[in-house]
Amino acid sequence: MENIFTDEYFMKKALQEAEAAFERGEIPVGAVIVVDNRVIARSHNLTEMLNDVTAHAEMQAITASANFLGGKYLKGCTLYVTLEPCQMCAGALYWSQISKIVYGAADEHRGYRSMGGKLHPKTEVVTGVMENECSDLMKDFFKKRRP
Repeated sequence: MENIFTDEYFMKKALQEAEAAFERGEIPVGAVIVVDNRVIARSHNLTEMLNDVTAHAEMQAITASANFLGGKYLKGCTLYVTLEPCQMCAGALYWSQISKIVYGAADEHRGYRSMGGKLHPKTEVVTGVMENECSDLMKDFFKKRRP
């Protein structure tokens, strides 16, 4: 029997969150955190709604997951996020000790890799999952915002 719980399966869920952010006028980044093939947190950017520069999708998902699990460490969890985490989110993910991060589109200007951020040494990273879909949504958003 084929395993339907692939990286693409969960990235589609993160992309749904990014689309919700897009509809609300937020930068369209979506995230889900999964443990044992079960989504335990889903979120998207809320920086405009909350007037809070730290309200990134990843930060919201980390908090929701920690609350769900009853502890601050996310060992055994996987984050699926449509855009490469920024330096701030990478720092929070470092401290959460999350086991795996899967992201869609790279962020060459503000992503943690270009900014010199680091993840926990035991965190596995997978890049480019549904990269075109994630990137296209971001491009569409900024085309509409910047005439």
